[in-house]
Amino acid sequence: MAVYGLWVINKAGGLVYQRNFADGLAQLTSNEYLVIAGTLHGIHAITSRLSPTGASSGARVIEAETFKLTIFLTATGTKFVLLTSLNDHSADSILQKVYEIYADAVMKNPFQTPEMPIRSEGFDVRINTLLGTST
Repeated sequence: MAVYGLWVINKAGGLVYQRNFADGLAQLTSNEYLVIAGTLHGIHAITSRLSPTGASSGARVIEAETFKLTIFLTATGTKFVLLTSLNDHSADSILQKVYEIYADAVMKNPFQTPEMPIRSEGFDVRINTLLGTST
């Protein structure tokens, strides 16, 4: 399994955290990441309304030819997105651990403003320990 990247998107669709963990990802600008996060937020909202069988929490996995996006939606609307290889089967458990780290290192930080970019060394260190050193 290869983890390529992690994104955290706030409930308004803004990218508040982005980290790459593998070489080979396209080098995007900050603005391009913001546009992608907003687009993914919109796709998630649309898919939550398209369910033919009633209520849906929206898209959970989006597969491309060479990677997949796994989305974990919290009760507060924050989305955690993990970019992994296609053969990955542990993304859900990894995202649960990322959420626990987020709750402990970010949400309990009195200097962190909700919905704003995450600037926490403790969060970075724990994410790096979980997923590997970022590139």
